[in-house]
Amino acid sequence: LSAICLLSSVCPIEWQTDHQGFKLVNKSVIQNKIEAIGEFAGGEVSLVVNVASECGFTDGHYKALQQLQRDLGSSLFNVLAFPCNQFGNQEPNSDQEIESFVRKTYGVTFPMFSKTAVSGTGASATFKYLIESSGKEADWNFWKYLVGPDGKVVGAWGPTVSVEELRPQITELVRKIILKKKEEL
Repeated sequence: LSAICLLSSVCPIEWQTDHQGFKLVNKSVIQNKIEAIGEFAGGEVSLVVNVASECGFTDGHYKALQQLQRDLGSSLFNVLAFPCNQFGNQEPNSDQEIESFVRKTYGVTFPMFSKTAVSGTGASATFKYLIESSGKEADWNFWKYLVGPDGKVVGAWGPTVSVEELRPQITELVRKIILKKKEEL
């Protein structure tokens, strides 16, 4: 499902959800590339995070998110980062500027998506699904939504809950995928 083609400009993201869970089907901006989002759906664990470059939580969260991505790899787990400027105007830059900043400052290797609304009536379909499924709506930067390999939302946490506090739960979900794959051999 991974189809990559180069683009010269930023394309908006489009998402679909279905009644069975989190289903990523269209496109996202990642380093001026278009990637089929389907590669993040089905069989993987995802930590979906609304991020901001100028927030008090930025440094600690980006460092911890990148370390988690590095430790767990990208074959069974991905951080999916969504820049958002809804809270305190703390993500004012363009998609390209945001990506450049996080790659240079934090060495981010996980997917960075186009800036999007994550709460309220203007929230993207993705975040509407996450809110509906978890019963929790982001009210600040660095909300984290954990999505299991079945596409169901496992939990949601605000910015005061550290990435390290979530690590055991995320690691357990990844471990279960590995064990299931071993059984299938």
